[in-house]
Amino acid sequence: MKLTKVLSAAALAAVISFSVPACKSGPKDAEIKAAIEEKFKGNADMTGMTVDVKDGVATIGGVCKDDACKASCEKATAEVKGVKSVTNNCTIAPPPPPPPASLTTVLDAATQQKVKDGIKDIAGVTVTFDGDKAVFAGTVSKENRMKIMQMLGSAKVKSDVSKLVDKK
Repeated sequence: MKLTKVLSAAALAAVISFSVPACKSGPKDAEIKAAIEEKFKGNADMTGMTVDVKDGVATIGGVCKDDACKASCEKATAEVKGVKSVTNNCTIAPPPPPPPASLTTVLDAATQQKVKDGIKDIAGVTVTFDGDKAVFAGTVSKENRMKIMQMLGSAKVKSDVSKLVDKK
């Protein structure tokens, strides 16, 4: 009988010793996630980042501006109490595309304005600038075509008038 009581007490002590530490485990996944999200809110580079936490493993995602931002997101996540490891699924944003070559000009703003002013009273004619040329389009009378050509000569600007159509 004494042996049964001793074994029962030992078994009870073993159960208690294993269950008490389990009750005192670290923060819950929801608390960890909230703490990580709070860190992300405090940094403008980390806005729009996502986080999921399962069993202390944090998975982060979103678009970062560069590798340094990606590393910073991972470091900030790893510093949160309760995070066991970090899976970094963040991507780097591609660089913006260069402007199309046809939309760039070497003509200074003053020259462009002089050309625009020269055609402002000519209805139906538009001008764009491509490289070192003024490109005209629209329908024009012979008289107005002559005005455009004289203005271009005085402004010393190369031109493309192939899209100008003469009025009939």
